[in-house]
Amino acid sequence: MSRNKFFLTGLFLAALIVLYYSFFDGANMTSADGLDESIKPETYRQQIDAERTKKDQFFRTDGESPIKDKAAFGGLRYFAPDPAYRVPARLEPFADKTQKLIVHMSDGKEEVYDKFAHAVFSLNGETCRLLIVKLENTYSILFRDATSGKETYGGGRYLELDPKKLTDNRTILDFNTAYNPYCAYNPGYSCPLPPGENKLPLAVKAGEKYITHE
Repeated sequence: MSRNKFFLTGLFLAALIVLYYSFFDGANMTSADGLDESIKPETYRQQIDAERTKKDQFFRTDGESPIKDKAAFGGLRYFAPDPAYRVPARLEPFADKTQKLIVHMSDGKEEVYDKFAHAVFSLNGETCRLLIVKLENTYSILFRDATSGKETYGGGRYLELDPKKLTDNRTILDFNTAYNPYCAYNPGYSCPLPPGENKLPLAVKAGEKYITHE
């Protein structure tokens, strides 16, 4: 079977991009990085839940789903949507735009990604730094945290970023949209593993949890 459906999950990215920026019609919020936004937390939570319902339907019915026994599939498990895990980040681009990263895959293979930038942000009172990589037209953060191998998939989770919002050396990271790779649900897929530098010491209790699905 082909490598992890890293880009198929991007099927949901377009919807998530709309989600990120469609609910800014509530009370004003200004981040430490100067991002002037408005957000209605309840609307945000409802839209996150709606996107999760769509993903469950896809996993349950679509031929491209990694779930083998779709009839027994009871849905993915998530942390409750929490706007506190939607954070502004400062980007630190690489001066050398040709820098590459060899990414190890779950089946022992390797792929070469472009290094795009580091995202620097504050989460749970701690300053964090994660590498953003690029493969073709997809910008992603592959990461582990203190929940990995416990409440979440041990191989790490992914965030996909909207390239149109990677401007002025800043962006928004929404860990409520963190998701597991397909190899978490089907060993026939090969998925990229997070680089060593992308292991957060804190627990990111947001996004997709992990239980075994066949």
